[in-house]
Amino acid sequence: MRGKLFDFSPRGWGRVWAGTLIGTLACIAVAFAIDSYSFETGTWGWGEKPINNVLIPVVLGIPFFGYLLGKQRQLALAHEELMVVASTDALTSCLNRRAFVSLVEGYLDRMDRQRTDDTAALLVIDIDHFKQINDTFGHDCGDVALATVAHAIKNSVREFDVVGRIGGEEFSVLLPGASQERAAAIAERIRRNVSETDLVLAGQMRRVSVSVGGVTFDHDKDVSTLLRTADQRLYAAKRAGKNRVVLHHSPHEQAMSIH
Repeated sequence: MRGKLFDFSPRGWGRVWAGTLIGTLACIAVAFAIDSYSFETGTWGWGEKPINNVLIPVVLGIPFFGYLLGKQRQLALAHEELMVVASTDALTSCLNRRAFVSLVEGYLDRMDRQRTDDTAALLVIDIDHFKQINDTFGHDCGDVALATVAHAIKNSVREFDVVGRIGGEEFSVLLPGASQERAAAIAERIRRNVSETDLVLAGQMRRVSVSVGGVTFDHDKDVSTLLRTADQRLYAAKRAGKNRVVLHHSPHEQAMSIH
């Protein structure tokens, strides 16, 4: 509760209370200024009933500013909810492709500006034999599989990693600050956790697997090149038998394959 009271963002109650207090105090000050000045004598005084200069602004100001700023807070919350809806895939609660690509582009811009020696990684994850799931069990069960896999992916990554659904059964993960070894470990954890997750399809217990392609990078990269390279590694994993990880660092280094 303490955090909410001291939240002065447009979405916070702190902004409402502080704005109401400041607005009411300003009204009191204006009331005293108007009531205390005599235009006949050109002097200042307390006026005939100075208490009214406090009571009237308090009675009228608090409801007025509270209502006005409360409505502004509601609008800010509604806008935030709309932004979340617009950027989130409804089925999996991952970022949709547009939001994910925009976030990666922003991250790449920061890397270019800072020019550090840090690396990062981008993974592309595809559910193996997903068409067979849809054809055998129906699209509703396909949706269950997508949501289950998305949950397993999000449980496999770090708190600050970003997960997006970029296609039908295809996901992507941005791993900020990850080396090739770290990216390989996370990618393998995703593959293993998905393969060990129970999936109930039409009353039957099933297991699914994923293939993972990835690329580690530093600055001077663009998102389309990274996605294309990660896709190439994904196709390599598919050709090698699926249910595996293939990572790539640069055109001059050998790809890393992990079963």
